[in-house]
Amino acid sequence: MNDTTDENEQSADVADDWAAAMEESGDAAAVTDSDAQAAPMPQLEDDAEAVTNEDANIDVILDIPVTIAMEIGRTTINIRNLLQLNQGSVVELDRLAGEPMDVMVNGTLIAHGEVVVVNDKFGIRLTDVVSAAERLKKLK
Repeated sequence: MNDTTDENEQSADVADDWAAAMEESGDAAAVTDSDAQAAPMPQLEDDAEAVTNEDANIDVILDIPVTIAMEIGRTTINIRNLLQLNQGSVVELDRLAGEPMDVMVNGTLIAHGEVVVVNDKFGIRLTDVVSAAERLKKLK
């Protein structure tokens, strides 16, 4: 016999044991499968509506730290060429000069921007912010 048949027989034996125990205890009104009814289920709301609900209290999540990173570009390189890199080597990226950088929060694209220098420090000026609806689409 296969495992499924053994499991079915064991389930039937357990059901028979329960039925016998119910009869012994005097519970003649044992519940059968035909007496079972479906439990009522509440109507669930769409997650997108929950995100845009202005009544939601976001104070709970305001102090959660996130990692923000600016990505200037990417490239694919084989290990042989990677091992040959040394000081002064130039790695070509997939972006053109002047193209906006990607602003990533925990690995999710949230905006595009351009590099600026303020008080001898680099920064990024956001030029285009990805809408919340677009970010939700990428999560699914």
